[in-house]
Amino acid sequence: MRSMRTALVAITVGTGLALAACAPGSGSDSGAGDSTAPAPDSVQTDAAALGDVTLTVWDQEVRGGQAKQMETLNAEFQKKYPNIKLERVSRSFDDLVKTLRLALSGADAPDVVQANNTRSQMGNFVTAGQLVNLDPYAAAYGWVKRYPQSVRNVASYSPDGKTFGSGSLFGMPQVGELVGIFYNDAKLKTLGINPPKTWADFDAALATAKSKGEVPLVLGNLEKWPAGHVFGVLQGRFTPAEDIRTLGFGQRGGNWATPENTKAAQTLVDWVDKGYFNSGVNGLDYDPAWQNFTKGQGLFLIAGSWLQADLSNAMKADVKFMLPPAPEAGGTPVTTGGSGLPFAITQKAKNKDAAAAYINFITSPEAMKVLADNGNLPVVETAEQAAPDALATDVFAAFDQVTKEDGLVPYLDWATPTMGDTLGATLQDLLAKKATPEKALETLQKDYGDFTAQ
Repeated sequence: MRSMRTALVAITVGTGLALAACAPGSGSDSGAGDSTAPAPDSVQTDAAALGDVTLTVWDQEVRGGQAKQMETLNAEFQKKYPNIKLERVSRSFDDLVKTLRLALSGADAPDVVQANNTRSQMGNFVTAGQLVNLDPYAAAYGWVKRYPQSVRNVASYSPDGKTFGSGSLFGMPQVGELVGIFYNDAKLKTLGINPPKTWADFDAALATAKSKGEVPLVLGNLEKWPAGHVFGVLQGRFTPAEDIRTLGFGQRGGNWATPENTKAAQTLVDWVDKGYFNSGVNGLDYDPAWQNFTKGQGLFLIAGSWLQADLSNAMKADVKFMLPPAPEAGGTPVTTGGSGLPFAITQKAKNKDAAAAYINFITSPEAMKVLADNGNLPVVETAEQAAPDALATDVFAAFDQVTKEDGLVPYLDWATPTMGDTLGATLQDLLAKKATPEKALETLQKDYGDFTAQ
């Protein structure tokens, strides 16, 4: 989604320990985990010696820059290893989430898949023994050295799937992600608005845009998950980062029903009441919403770095990107982020060594350059890449800042196996004024509390 991608530096998630890469997590430098999930007894890394192999790969890299990076990498992989034929099946994020569970339990399961980091997806697949423990491959290919523990933790689980952020490695991400604020710079200039540096500036910009007949904020929330990114930005305005990490990773001791979270929820409602959003947000798909933004609708779009290439292609110099303002002057910006969906090997893969060779290829240092060249945010070695355009430069710099300053916090739907559905439905009700902020937070607390009490 969020799959939410940039320059390598220190970020923390979960435990708040410093890390030297571009994705959340923490832990020791050891590559071995405590998981008893099935792992290969031996590893063959010479892909050319594996004979004729066909790999079926499911991914959700369907948008412009994302699709191009996969097409480029797949073509280069098949050129280097003509003995391995790739059969790529690309699906939208929503389609992948809906179909992957059934596919993994079927007789003709794909070999390599992108599995959402959430407990309801990757966590459940680990519990069911449907994904391969990648620890032996991590050691053989040097992933342990290239990918800091902090990065590997976003795709690590304990054997029961309950502990997220430690255990054994079950996937390898390509990209880093962060949620921020895209804005139409040409419109800002026309309205006489400077890019906001504080939350007061941002509030004033929204009010000015509305008073002059512009749509201040663009949102399409038919799929329910997009509002979670908007709420996450507001939560970072009021709620301490460590409290958000506790909730996002489903750790015990957190509480949704706090004054800080209530302020975030109330601000979202206030934006609705003031008419800051485009009409019909709950009936509009995500893609048409950001596409409307590229056509001149709206001033601000709160969304993830994965839209960077498409927005840049469509809007050129008119679009820019910024982190949400820091909660207080001179403070640290706090925003949602992590890694894109990791690539995993299914237990039903016919040639697991070939599958691992493919994952190694598309996450190699050379692959990181291909990602950057196509406007995407490499999850490691990002500082070594040149941003391809002005918008990418904004995004790379924002990720560099938020990771250095320890302001990146996890996606909220990672918290429990059901939090994705609960959060999506609850925020739809909040936007539709069918639930008060207090009632919405009670609903989220029940989901979180029931899980952490187990």
